[in-house]
Amino acid sequence: MRVIRPFDPWKSKLCTCPEKYSFNPYTGCAHDCTYCYATYIPNFRHLREKKDLFRNLERDLKTLPPDSLISMSNSSDPYPPVERQREITRKCLSIMREYDVRLLVVTKSDIVVRDLDILSEMRCAVSITITGLDFLEPNAPPTEKRIDALRKVKDAGLPAILRFDPVIPEINENRLDIIDRSNPDHVVTSTLKLKPDSLARVSKILPGLNERYRERVGRYYYMKREDRYRIMKRIEEFCLDIGISCAFCREGFEFRAESCDGSHLVSTAQNNTLNKLKNF
Repeated sequence: MRVIRPFDPWKSKLCTCPEKYSFNPYTGCAHDCTYCYATYIPNFRHLREKKDLFRNLERDLKTLPPDSLISMSNSSDPYPPVERQREITRKCLSIMREYDVRLLVVTKSDIVVRDLDILSEMRCAVSITITGLDFLEPNAPPTEKRIDALRKVKDAGLPAILRFDPVIPEINENRLDIIDRSNPDHVVTSTLKLKPDSLARVSKILPGLNERYRERVGRYYYMKREDRYRIMKRIEEFCLDIGISCAFCREGFEFRAESCDGSHLVSTAQNNTLNKLKNF
């Protein structure tokens, strides 16, 4: 396949994601998050458009097994600022709608609200990352815009997923108001995990962080297990108390939700309206 690929969770033994595919409408990312794990990729901060994207997307969609789940996106945000004018992701959604795929949209941007007209006709869920860490996410929309966007997703009748990730002790671990105010259907959360380059960057802004990151898991530095467990369980208990399912991403702890990423909220029933239109 050309642009849709099997999801590779960075070969993490702690990944609990279901089988799914990954699709990135753009190459690189413009949000410039300080903690970004993907900056080891050459020119990752330089956003690029893909050659023959729409044609290649259609070719790949024709080869996908029925009811395949596509996650968009897992490295490059599908809604960079330039998407307001370019509408590349919007065009991709229009194409995917015709193939009735199951779609999980993952973004940090409120631009996704623009495309609710298309998404409401698809089997999909929308996951928005909201951390309250605007100072570490300089080119992403501010927290308040993202909270408002997630509420609009839910108001439109789509499954709304909050990605409260990354969580940093004593920095945003107490921002449980974000969960309450955004009112999602599901929360996926995770503590900050850093590669050597991102650890160096974040430590310049948050001195003393190095002292917490001593456990090596694969290519990442983790906080001590007991610190991670305390934070994750506190968030889970808060969610359960207000009736929201909660799961953890690559933490190694059990959770009660049906899936970590919220993909259980994406309908497995075919969109009969679209099927009728295609067969007309």
